[in-house]
Amino acid sequence: MKLYYSPGSCALAAHIALCESGLPYQLDKYNMRTRTTEDGSDYLAINPNGYVPALHLDEEDEILTEVSAILLYIADRAPQSDLAPKPGALPRYRAIKWLSFVATEVHKSYSPLFNRAATPEWKVAALEKVKTRYDYVEDQLKRRPYLLGENFSIADAYLFVTTTWAKPVNLDLSPWPHLKAYSEKIAQRPAVIKAMQEEGLLQ
Repeated sequence: MKLYYSPGSCALAAHIALCESGLPYQLDKYNMRTRTTEDGSDYLAINPNGYVPALHLDEEDEILTEVSAILLYIADRAPQSDLAPKPGALPRYRAIKWLSFVATEVHKSYSPLFNRAATPEWKVAALEKVKTRYDYVEDQLKRRPYLLGENFSIADAYLFVTTTWAKPVNLDLSPWPHLKAYSEKIAQRPAVIKAMQEEGLLQ
């Protein structure tokens, strides 16, 4: 498998999942300004939508896009890693619920904060929405150490990545002590450290 990524983007969640899974993988860095990969290939020929992540599946010779789908694919390819509940059981749908929540309510709320074209008013509204969504997450993390219970999952990988975006937009996580502690705990996982080092995010 080959993961197309941009450092620190939501592709980091897929990168973390790959490191947690133990599956072999390659990386190809995407330059958002030139829309090319490290070897100069046209990224739009790989993913016409022009964003990451994208995962090249060797056996199928297919490109899989959308971070939630990629996370589930990785988890299912490595069931021994317990990164997602088994299909057909209620916990599986809880995992999908959290992936959807992070993608549509947290991730998308951050997007205007990194958009140079966004107006100040838009950014203020987006930041308030992030805070509201973190209020909900904080309440959930008071009850359990991870989103799905006692064990780390792909949903945690995705939520963790959003917490790494707080500092660049000057969002202090202190009002959410459980979320802050959760993020700091996940940051110490060997797979997370490995992924962040490979993306040049750690010295």
